[in-house]
Amino acid sequence: MARGKLRIYLGAAPGVGKTYAMLSEAHRRVERGTDCVVGFVEHHDRPRTEVMLHGLEQVPRKDLEYRGTAFTEMDVDAVLDRAPAVALVDELAHTNVPGSRNAKRWQDVEELLAAGIDVVSTVNIQHLESLGDVVESITGVRQRETVPDEVVRRADQIELVDMSPQALRRRMAHGNIYKPDRIDASLSNYFRPGNLTALRELALLWVADRVDEYLQQYRGEHNIRSTWQARERIVVGLTGGPEGRTLIRRASRMAAKGSGSEILAVYIARSDGLTAASPKELAVQRTLVEDLGGTFHHVIGDDIPAALLDFARGVNATQIVLGSSRRKTWQYVFGPGVGATVARDSGPDLDVHIVTHGEVAKGRGLPVARGARLGRSRIIWGWLVGVGGPALLTLLLTHVDADLGLANDMLLFLTLTVAAALLGGLLPALASAAVGSLLLNYYFTPPLHLWTVSNNKNIVAIAVFVGVAVSVASVVDLAARRTHQAARLRAESEILSFLAGSVLRGETSLEALLERVRETFAMESVALLERAGDTAPWTCAGSVGDGRPLLRPEDADVDMPVGDHLALALSGRVLPAEDRRVLAAFAAQAAVVLDRQRLKSEADQARTLAEGNRIRTALLAAVSHDLRTPLAGIKAAVTSLRSDDVEWSDEDEAELLAGIEDGADRLEHLVGNLLDMSRLQTGTVTPLIREIDLDEVVPMALGGVPDGSAELDVPETLPMVAVDKGLLERAVANIVENAVKYAPEGEPVKVSASTLGERVEVRVVDRGPGVPDAAKDRIFAPFQRYGDAPRGAGVGLGLAVARGFAEAMGGTLAAEDTPGGGLTMVLTLRAVAGRPPDRADLSDPSAQVTQ
Repeated sequence: MARGKLRIYLGAAPGVGKTYAMLSEAHRRVERGTDCVVGFVEHHDRPRTEVMLHGLEQVPRKDLEYRGTAFTEMDVDAVLDRAPAVALVDELAHTNVPGSRNAKRWQDVEELLAAGIDVVSTVNIQHLESLGDVVESITGVRQRETVPDEVVRRADQIELVDMSPQALRRRMAHGNIYKPDRIDASLSNYFRPGNLTALRELALLWVADRVDEYLQQYRGEHNIRSTWQARERIVVGLTGGPEGRTLIRRASRMAAKGSGSEILAVYIARSDGLTAASPKELAVQRTLVEDLGGTFHHVIGDDIPAALLDFARGVNATQIVLGSSRRKTWQYVFGPGVGATVARDSGPDLDVHIVTHGEVAKGRGLPVARGARLGRSRIIWGWLVGVGGPALLTLLLTHVDADLGLANDMLLFLTLTVAAALLGGLLPALASAAVGSLLLNYYFTPPLHLWTVSNNKNIVAIAVFVGVAVSVASVVDLAARRTHQAARLRAESEILSFLAGSVLRGETSLEALLERVRETFAMESVALLERAGDTAPWTCAGSVGDGRPLLRPEDADVDMPVGDHLALALSGRVLPAEDRRVLAAFAAQAAVVLDRQRLKSEADQARTLAEGNRIRTALLAAVSHDLRTPLAGIKAAVTSLRSDDVEWSDEDEAELLAGIEDGADRLEHLVGNLLDMSRLQTGTVTPLIREIDLDEVVPMALGGVPDGSAELDVPETLPMVAVDKGLLERAVANIVENAVKYAPEGEPVKVSASTLGERVEVRVVDRGPGVPDAAKDRIFAPFQRYGDAPRGAGVGLGLAVARGFAEAMGGTLAAEDTPGGGLTMVLTLRAVAGRPPDRADLSDPSAQVTQ
């Protein structure tokens, strides 16, 4: 029996319309005469979804009892007995009630598919097993119900049911998803615009990757090598030259013209690993292409045009960007060049762009020939073996009564030539070949002791000997050079890899980097010199070593400029030319480290100044704003008591005195907090951060508003928060007082608290006129009163003070729209680890969106 086909409707969040789309598809299939039944569909009391069930055959569910509660699950046996062509099974990631046939619903679906029944199902992106951690970091909710990614990937069809976050929140606010008593909590927690946007992006990217897999699989199965321009992929061919930056930027501008375009920069190195490309320049170009959103690839290939085209076709590229050749006119005698060859062989499916740049026709430059650096002793031994060896061998052969024959004599001389090449390189080997051929001619080739050769065969033999000797010496010398170069390049790559990694991780200080330069090149001292301008004197930014102090690059044995006003100076010995490439990389990294240290210092200073400005602003605001109210109350009470026109009763006097005492207490409490803020500004004290419960502080903050103007909902199960009690009280009081000012009469302000990941949020919700998005940041500026606030409503410092206090405690304060109208202030505080909140069972779909 053929396996059934699985079709999945994938959504970013509950309520986007997956079940509705699935039922609409079922009605279309029924109209076409397909035998389609409902195995299990949950409408969640949504009227429009429930209406869509009418007219569809529903297989009776199976009743189960668990811990005294009745549940219903899909009856797999009943669906198998019914044997429809198509079965609708909602909520693929659902966990079945204990006692069911399978633990998970996707396992039920697997049975139906194995029986040859096509299945149409639904699942949300947050239920994919591989995305559990990502979704938790975004929403703060850990999904307990998951489905393996492979189950979803095996689906024959995956259709994304998409909806913008704004539209989904409107559906929620209109009551199309949940009941009215759950709307506010859901919109304030799981269904935030940021959460929904992130989940939507996850869903789109996951489906896009799946589509790309389908495309690559299809192209592979059908052996399709031509490019399908499903989306623009631009390959940039790099040579390691300075023109690469121009090519990358040009490709970035081309990619910006089309949505979804992709940039892939590729550098092709020859298989021997030896190249004249600058590692420093390649590192700069790698950083540039990654900053522009592209990727960098390093490919090995001896035939550069073929390797570039193979790479481009392998990634399904649509365009190739190359630079105009840097070769001079006479160098074209060696071939048409990479650009012309790629353009000729690209075919009709690849567009090749040749970009001009400032390095055109300035010459490619040739690889610098490096000697083997065998050492003086080995070179001397090479010359001794190459020149003295043939003489000794001739002496030995002429005094030993043994006729070995000319062929064997040549092999012996050839052995000395190979030995000379191994010891001293090419020149001793060539000298050995020349001396050996002369000695063979004089002593061993008839006529003996003459420089002539009578037998033509012997002439050929000597010529072959010379040719073989030279060839073998060249090959051996070349192998020695390549071995030395490969070892050197490997050492350079290890040094550069360690250097780049340590610098990027921030593990290397400037002094440590300079010390490593000194150790690597065995120098006496190393200094990084800089100057402010072309004529300014040099100053030392950092130095290490015991050598003479370096005050100018000219005083150093080796200097490596970094830009116009920075140089790395070394004293101790003169470096060979081949070491300067690694030294250039060290110099560039030293400049990066110096810039990073200075940026860090400037950032610390800016942070300190900003902290001081913020605290001064909060201090001034509190003094000018919050001291007035208790002072006015105290003054009014004292004036009344001293009035001779009124005779106060004992109860009236007691009430006035109580008002004075209350105002004095509030002043004392506020002045204490302000003194702490003043000490914080001078750096002599920090906010008194303690672990407290919100239900100990928030009720106290409501004492300054009229009774009945605010409703409090702070659960006792919330984790403790790390805050300064006094600062938190003042912050919440200012926020609540501001909300009460703008709330309509008879509409109390709601003050609630909840958890979100490792944070605790205090939300103050009013149903006032609200604030446009453009003004949400301005309302936190000092002396700002939004709209037509009446006189006496304050001078506009309350929210500025609240935000200043919140940030001093390591929290944040932001404004959001209240669903249905109004403004919601969100005060975010750091939760204390070790006391997790009590959460509802996340297996309940309603619990997942209200936590």
